[in-house]
Amino acid sequence: MKIKSRNVLRKDEEKALVRDIVEAFGDASPFENKKLELVATDKCDFIFVDGEPLLFKINGKIFPTVRGALKLNPAQRRVVVDPGAVKFIINGADVMGKGIVEADPAIKEGDHVIVMELAHGKALAIGKALVSGKDMAGRTGKAVESIHYVGDEIWKFGQK
Repeated sequence: MKIKSRNVLRKDEEKALVRDIVEAFGDASPFENKKLELVATDKCDFIFVDGEPLLFKINGKIFPTVRGALKLNPAQRRVVVDPGAVKFIINGADVMGKGIVEADPAIKEGDHVIVMELAHGKALAIGKALVSGKDMAGRTGKAVESIHYVGDEIWKFGQK
């Protein structure tokens, strides 16, 4: 990915960003009182927090990258998968309903979600819900379309 522009956010933009994160996930403390930069690339726009790409824009909305989800550890918009699904997800596969053990019932079809592994509760991927949260676990077929996962181009972007 190539960086097209990089600008430090103004105070009013920072406040709006923190407000959006609190509204979506309930907590924005890992992003408060940090250096926040808007970084436009040829693929998508990111919010760098103290030099790390922890947030990105998906369809005009801010959402954590996998690194951001690891720092934020949100209680909402979580889809938890069993250990057997992990190796497929970290290679970019969509999430199948049979591999899901738990999903936030507030998730609606089309929402962006954080896919987490069961054993340690760590984020593995960011995806788009193909069904509602209450219908995900155990269903046949795809439940979450993978957008970004551990080891992909976004994961590697900004690494030092």
